[in-house]
Order: sequence, then C-alpha cells, then structure tokens
Amino acid sequence: MSSPTHAPVPRPAWAPPSGKPPLSARMMRATWRGLPARRHDVGREPGLVVPADDGSPLLTDHYFPRAEGDFPTLLVRSPYGRGFPWSPMYGLLFAEQGFHVVLQSCRGTGGSGGAFDLWRNEAADGQATVRWLREQPWFDGRLGTIGASYLGYVQWGLALAPPPELKAMVMQVGLHDPYALFYEHGVLRLETALADGVGITYQHQGMAAFLKASLRLQRRLRDITTARPLRRAYVPALGEVPWLDEVMTHPDAADPYWSGASSAAVAERLEVPTALITGWHDALVDQSFEQYARLRRAGCDTSLLVGPWTHTSALQKGWPEVFAESLAWLRAHLCDDPSGLRPTRVRVHRGDDGWRDLDDWPSAPATTAWYPTQDGHLTRHGPTDSDPVASFRYDPADPTPSVGGPLLSRTAGARDNRALEARDDVLTFTSAPLTEPVDLLGPVSARLSVATDTGHAHVFARLCEVDAQGRSINICDGLAPLRTTGQEPSRVTVPMSSTAHRFAAGHRIRWQISGGAHPRYARSPGTGESPVDATSFTPVRITLHADSALLLAHSSELDQSSASHGGTRS
Repeated sequence: MSSPTHAPVPRPAWAPPSGKPPLSARMMRATWRGLPARRHDVGREPGLVVPADDGSPLLTDHYFPRAEGDFPTLLVRSPYGRGFPWSPMYGLLFAEQGFHVVLQSCRGTGGSGGAFDLWRNEAADGQATVRWLREQPWFDGRLGTIGASYLGYVQWGLALAPPPELKAMVMQVGLHDPYALFYEHGVLRLETALADGVGITYQHQGMAAFLKASLRLQRRLRDITTARPLRRAYVPALGEVPWLDEVMTHPDAADPYWSGASSAAVAERLEVPTALITGWHDALVDQSFEQYARLRRAGCDTSLLVGPWTHTSALQKGWPEVFAESLAWLRAHLCDDPSGLRPTRVRVHRGDDGWRDLDDWPSAPATTAWYPTQDGHLTRHGPTDSDPVASFRYDPADPTPSVGGPLLSRTAGARDNRALEARDDVLTFTSAPLTEPVDLLGPVSARLSVATDTGHAHVFARLCEVDAQGRSINICDGLAPLRTTGQEPSRVTVPMSSTAHRFAAGHRIRWQISGGAHPRYARSPGTGESPVDATSFTPVRITLHADSALLLAHSSELDQSSASHGGTRS
C-alpha cells in the first residue's frame, strides 16, 4: 500500500503514563513457554474514549513499550471485552515486542456505547478509530491489525476501504462470512450458534459471567437442542439474545437479512499483506481457505499456516507457533524486518509427519475416487452398476450424535469414532490395510447417489483413519440437505473440507455416512419442515447406491515440499 497522502503533521510530545498492564495479564504472561524474550517493559492507558461517527463512546485500552523512539501500532477490536485473554495475548505480548497496541471494545460491549448488531457497525467504527489514531502523538502512521475469530471479521470490515496507514493484517482462525459460520448449505450449525451466543453475550462482562453462562448452557444443552420447537429454546440458559433468534430463523443465504454480512469480496481487491492462520479442526477453517484463494487471485501478498488445532486450541497449545507467525509477519511489513519470515507461502501440519512447507496451496489438485461395496469395503475399483449397497434408518427422535470435528467447544477435534460407528444408523466403508503411505493434499468431498422414503433428509459424510489398534480417528467431514423424489436415487455432492494428511502404511481409510451429527447440526425432522420450527418428526430410510464415491485430493506439491519439525521456523 502507498504511504499516507496527507502532509505529515508535527506530533506533540507525549509523556507515557505510569499505568501497568493488569495483574491478570502479567500472571498469564508468566505461564507461557516458547515465546521470544521480552524487549521492552510495558505501560497501559486504560479506558480511553474513541468517538464513533454517531458519538457512541468506544472504550479503548492503549498498551505501549516504555522506550524512546517510534513504534508501529496494532489495532485490535473485540466484542469479547478487553480483559482476559486479549489483554495478555495482544496488549502485553506485542507491546513488549515493540508495538503500540490499541485494544477496543466493539460498540454495545465491554462498556462501549451503542448497541451491538453482530456485523453492521464494524466498518464505520473501525474507520472512526483510525481517524482518532491520527490525532494521537504516539501514532507514527504505521498501522497493522490482528485478532482471532470475530476479531478477524472487524479487520475485514476495516479493509472494505483500507486507510493508507494500514500495512499488514493477521487473521487468526478468522471470520469473514457470518452466514457460513452459522449455516452449512442451509442447515443450522446449532452447537456453534449456541456457543457464539454465550461468547458474544457474556464474555465482555468478565470471566465470571462468561463461565457461569457456559456452565448453564452445558447443563441444559440436551434440553435446548432436543426441544420442539427449537426456536428460542436457548432463552432459559442464555436469556434474550435478539441477534441469535434472528440468525436461527433466517436459514436462506439469499434472505435480505444477510445482505452485506459477508466481506468475502474484500479479498478480491485487497493489496494489504495478509497472514492467515487456522487449524484443521477450526470451525472457520473453510473460510480461511476461501480467504487464501481470493487473496492469491488478487495478487495480494499472503501466507497460510494450518496447524493441528481447533478454534480454541490454536490460541492455547498452538499459541507459541501462532504468535511467532504473527510477530514475524507484522515485523516484516511494519518494521521492514523480514528475518523471521519462513521461506514458503504455506505451512501445514500433516499429523505424525510434522510440519510441511509448501510453495502454495493447490488450487485444483487431482482426485482419486474410492467406492463403497455391499460388504462394507472401500475400493479403488469403480462399480459395474448403480444398485443399492446399504441402507439405514435415521430417527430424529434419537439423532445420530456428533463426535469431535470442527466446533467452537472443547469437544472439537480428532476423536475415536468407534462407539459412533457401532450404531445402526451409521454406515462405514473401509479399505484394506494400505501397503504404502497415502498422501492427501487439498479438498475432500463425497459424491452420493442416495434415495429416501420420505423425500427429506440430511447426509453427513466423514473421512477417518483406522490405525493398527482399530481406532477410527476423524480427519474431515461435511453435511448437506437432500431432497429426493420417489424411490429413484438423487445425487448430491457433500464438500468435506480440506486436509493435508498422510495415511500410514498398515492403516486403513474409512468413509463414514449417516443422517446427521447432533447437536453439532440441527436435526432434520424428516418432513421438510424447518428444523427450528418442527414439532413432529418422521424417521427416514436412507439408501446408498453403488455409484457413490469418496473423492480424495492428492498433489505432487506435498512430495516436493520440505519438512520442518517441532513447529520452528526454517
């Protein structure tokens, strides 16, 4: 990006205040291992007021290095408060590395004025904050943004019309499309919606309020997710959450309610260098891959890091790697110090094989088809007919449970699926033990030929690896709604996210198929009625035909990549 076009204004002298970071931030700092040594002592100005365009006060904390000289500024805007964990993660850690850090509560949260409205105010409030920054004596015209989850969404909002000072962005498990967070092909991501309802409603009120609400939700989760109707069943646990009610009752992506929510188009024209960080079991992993593809098409300087993490563990056990990646990117683009950058654009974690550096993420990898057989095998040999191979009965009154996968909760991630696969409403097709390793790199999908007896169903497809002890561990998955007519099979493709994974020799590839994953997704009532409003359920018989296929991506890119172990930068 070009430098600011306005003439530089002499900055008045600034006397750093004597405030210290909160004790909680300093205590958490002492628990971290594997982080770079502190460069500066840190001070803090709490409770600064930034005026929004409508006059709403946006409460802001300013962290700064206690040292002479100019330092670049990082803007962090959050609806989750300005305390734990953002105060130590961003305010303290980055200030001690030589950055001013402006940590701000989004409107209607954390003491800021106005009303929180999910996505509708972030662009304007971000621009108002940049105008305020220009008036600060310590702001030297170099601006970066950083943040996780919704803290990534506010960065995309600012990038709608990037100010000339904006030189770098870091999206950590970041969001750009609220609809895709809450819905998968029109099916409500129920558990994610409830978890987000707790986070946005209570976390900015402090950890005590957040933990109490989280426990209430956990205790009442079964009652909420099995209620008939599902609409507003969350109120006894969460209270009135108007935006959540609106989200749950607008399943159509084309509904005017979602107009302007997605900032996906921003990446198509962006010139601000942008680092993307996600995990294979992050609830937003697909959004990160979409962001990367758009940025690459735009010719934007970008990087991608994908670790063995969930949405939350990326900021916990993955934090040393995430912090190092973020710090290197910001120093390179704000401080003209590229020494910490890795040599390749993409780094992915490939399970037991460790970290792999790739020149790029494959945009159109080749795929290999694996087919189901009537005896439960998974084979490379294509079918000679389209006859049925297996069927099962899905009962929404006893829905197939969800096990692990990309969630916002602690139950996310890779899990042993054996108990799930023992159910009568779960099909599995398993390969013979592999005679040599099989490497995957890119998107995974299921091409299904399916018939139902009611005409209405969901289909859930999952890729697993079965080890020598018989444990079936989930790798990636996806769900899609299905509408059929009569007994003739209908065809549907279920995107199952992406992976970089090596199946070890002696292990087996397993394809798992069921009628849902509850409460991760709202259950299909089997009638075609909205899952949010349904009060009556109808079991459905789902029949899989032989011309179905599991499509696994592979690429020579992985074979030619370099290995880097232990999470260190090469």
